[in-house]
Amino acid sequence: MALSNFIPELWSAELLLSLKKRHVAAGLVNRDYQGEIRRQGDTVHVTNLTAPTIGTYTKHADITVEDIDDGTAALVIDQAKYFAFEVDDIEAVQQVAGGNALATQTREAGYGLADVADQFLLTTMNTAVQGTGNDLGTVDVSDPLLGNAKVYDTCVDLSVVLDESNVPDEGRFIIVSPSLHGRLLKDDRFVAAGDARGAETRGNGFIGQVAGLDVYKSNNLPAVTDPAATAGLALAGHRIATSYAEQIIKVEAARMEKRFADMVKGLHVYGAKVFRPAALAVAEFDGTAV
Repeated sequence: MALSNFIPELWSAELLLSLKKRHVAAGLVNRDYQGEIRRQGDTVHVTNLTAPTIGTYTKHADITVEDIDDGTAALVIDQAKYFAFEVDDIEAVQQVAGGNALATQTREAGYGLADVADQFLLTTMNTAVQGTGNDLGTVDVSDPLLGNAKVYDTCVDLSVVLDESNVPDEGRFIIVSPSLHGRLLKDDRFVAAGDARGAETRGNGFIGQVAGLDVYKSNNLPAVTDPAATAGLALAGHRIATSYAEQIIKVEAARMEKRFADMVKGLHVYGAKVFRPAALAVAEFDGTAV
């Protein structure tokens, strides 16, 4: 199987497209500091400024002039994941995957890389808000009559927490597990996604709205911190909270030296940092009936 039709630029672009399709969390963060990431270990240094003090002016009195105080935080590209596979010439002759095994497996590798990165992002976001004032703790939703309504009410409470943290209204989200989504569907106040956003729903997990929050469904939410929280967690926030940077460093094809086979391998590096944890909020849910 010759490699004359293998175009690295085209394959790299296709791989990135697959990553974007499978990310839920990656669409809910910002990439303000992505720049040019070339290798694992690259660091983006972000400067933040202290807000000036507002003073009261008195006639004929000197005002206080402050220095500009700044600080730095680092977004470190410390994650590196790869794929590598081969397609034997015999398999190619047998028309594996319709004669396009390399391209098909590369797309599947993209899905796998996206899944791992999605889990990393959601864990990073959850860890940053756990135990803070924006952590509502564990909510008991075990009551068969009131439990589903309490899930909706807790989403409202999470929205209020974001209000109190001065988080912008537009662009807020909440990510829930499929089981919590099922509970929301049983509450008439939940506004499910209609036909107009059907394609978007299939593409990035968007499923509706609740209390001004765009609701996304994901199987990649991290494990709960409270063993009693058997119904999972809900993570709310805004994209200003978390910065993310990624790069497909290499996608290479080659003939294997000691086999009649083609090989494709790729390297994906990335990192994330929650710079504004106040723009996130979390709640866990105990769904076990007593």
